[in-house]
Amino acid sequence: MTDSEVPKATVVTSESVRLGVLLAAVGGFLDAYTFVTRDGVFANAQTANVILSGIDMASGQWRSALGYLPPLVAFVLGVFTAEFISRPVVARIVRRPVRAVLIIEILVIAIIGFLPDAVPNAFVTVPISFVAAVQVTTFRVLVDSAYNTTMTTGNLRSLSQALFHRIANGDKAAGTRSVNFGSVILGFVAGAILGAGLSEVLENRAVWVAAGMLLVALLLFVIDEWRVPRVEHPR
Repeated sequence: MTDSEVPKATVVTSESVRLGVLLAAVGGFLDAYTFVTRDGVFANAQTANVILSGIDMASGQWRSALGYLPPLVAFVLGVFTAEFISRPVVARIVRRPVRAVLIIEILVIAIIGFLPDAVPNAFVTVPISFVAAVQVTTFRVLVDSAYNTTMTTGNLRSLSQALFHRIANGDKAAGTRSVNFGSVILGFVAGAILGAGLSEVLENRAVWVAAGMLLVALLLFVIDEWRVPRVEHPR
């Protein structure tokens, strides 16, 4: 059975709620991890880097402003990587591109865990920015709605909209979407709590827990393939 032949009632693994919750937990974990171990840095979202760089430029601190450039570049390269893997010419070689993305994430994060605690922050925050970009570019659909696995503002907006339509219009589909987004947000929060707690104890090695969570995500594809052949989305 090909991806196009999967029954419409079947949600492909890459768009399932359980995978979305797990990936959101990884996103929350990594944000808490870099914040605790890397001097208050959030490596997943680049908005703060752009703002802080602008503040430094406004005050003439050009050297400090340039320090925010590497994670921004890494994020762009992560997007490029995810888009490249999804191209048809590459997909003919990489038969399961979504799983390939997860493997890339796992390898990068696992390597970070081997670094000494005293390495400069950029050795950790830059590759995590890359990983975040690869993940957020690849996993963009939650069942039937756009969402984000590395930050939660857009998900909170979508939850609020869906909840409003459920209450105001009695829209049952909107109610289901609100539950889906609520689950993803709770996953992000749980990941952040776990990441903060473990980072205090394990320091740099705590990132291996995130790698383990991604291994579980990879296992979901294998389990679903046993149940329904090729439930992986072509992206």
